[in-house]
Amino acid sequence: MKGVMRFGKKGKLSPRYIGPYKIIRRVGKVANELELPQDLSSVHPVFHVSMLRKCIGDPSHITPTEDVQVTGDLTYEEVPIAILDRQVRKLRNKEVASVKVLWRNRTNK
Repeated sequence: MKGVMRFGKKGKLSPRYIGPYKIIRRVGKVANELELPQDLSSVHPVFHVSMLRKCIGDPSHITPTEDVQVTGDLTYEEVPIAILDRQVRKLRNKEVASVKVLWRNRTNK
């Protein structure tokens, strides 16, 4: 989505949702106000329903806010811990190297 700040780096593997958080009240027809912790006091508590997901009961799908450490500009730093695997793929006329990295704020799935 254009103009939407996500928690973490951009990309298809970045965490798009954090929580779960309790819905306090409904604002209009398509917005809800959430009960956010004090760590996220700089984030506006009203969200459009398209930005919310139903809470999944599996705790491995939940990213706790203690692990995220959000800064003032609503971003966080990911620090690499270890390189898990290296691979070189050969295309027609060039080789592409890829590296699998273990990050501090991620869980392996």
